[in-house]
Amino acid sequence: MSLLINQNTKILIQGITGDKGSFYADQMLKGGAQIVVGVSPGKGGDWVLDGKIPVFDTIDAAVEATGADASIVFVPARNAYDALMESISAEIPLIICITGDIPIQDILLIKEYTKNKSVRIIGPGSPGMITSEKLSIGVVPQNISIKGNVGVVSRSGPLAYEIIFELRQAGLGISSFIGIGNAPIVGSDFTDILESFEMDPATEKILLIGEGGTNLEEKVAGFIAEHITKPVIGYVAGSSISPEKENTTMRTGKEPVARSVESKIDAFKSAGVRIAALPQEIPTLIRSI
Repeated sequence: MSLLINQNTKILIQGITGDKGSFYADQMLKGGAQIVVGVSPGKGGDWVLDGKIPVFDTIDAAVEATGADASIVFVPARNAYDALMESISAEIPLIICITGDIPIQDILLIKEYTKNKSVRIIGPGSPGMITSEKLSIGVVPQNISIKGNVGVVSRSGPLAYEIIFELRQAGLGISSFIGIGNAPIVGSDFTDILESFEMDPATEKILLIGEGGTNLEEKVAGFIAEHITKPVIGYVAGSSISPEKENTTMRTGKEPVARSVESKIDAFKSAGVRIAALPQEIPTLIRSI
């Protein structure tokens, strides 16, 4: 079973005529992803990637013509709000936002708008994902993993790639990898993804890779204790937040900043999560379960 996306998913690329959108669309195509259409306002009628992919001006027209049921967003941050709102309005079931540095007030408005829509947003600032078919979606490098039973979720893309490749070198494979994004507020957080891994028959163990800067790890620790029956391995990267910032809030005033990496580790341990002090310890911990 693949979480969220598979070889039959019809993918739409927003920003396909840009350098990043074009490059990564080509990489995903070569890896077996079914990219059916691109959207770039003002470029409708063009064809890209050696004439393989048509380009439309609007999401509605692209979806009507191709039946696309997932969108990957590569547009610049200044255009991301409009691009995401257009995809949400079209009720594309899965929207993966690679774009980062989107203003927090825009993200809050986007999350509010999704409440009555049948859509799931991954990101902003998501690296993408790897499916059980070994499809690398987004900016995730191709062929860094082998098939296995470990579900991996991370805020950081590069750190996750390093750890997944280290698992491969140790002969350990993954069921799926999902990068939730490094923004202070994300569309789908650790709790959402762990809930999916809990229901996924291909996932027997879960690896959660966290970092400093938000309270997402503390929030998911309570959920793990109450709702996750599968073993969870945790690794938290990053430096501690300075003591004078312990009681501050993020720029939105909505979400408290986590006190330190140590507070995250303590929360995980209280929830029964097995903690790796270094990435190199992760394969041994996984094998021990």
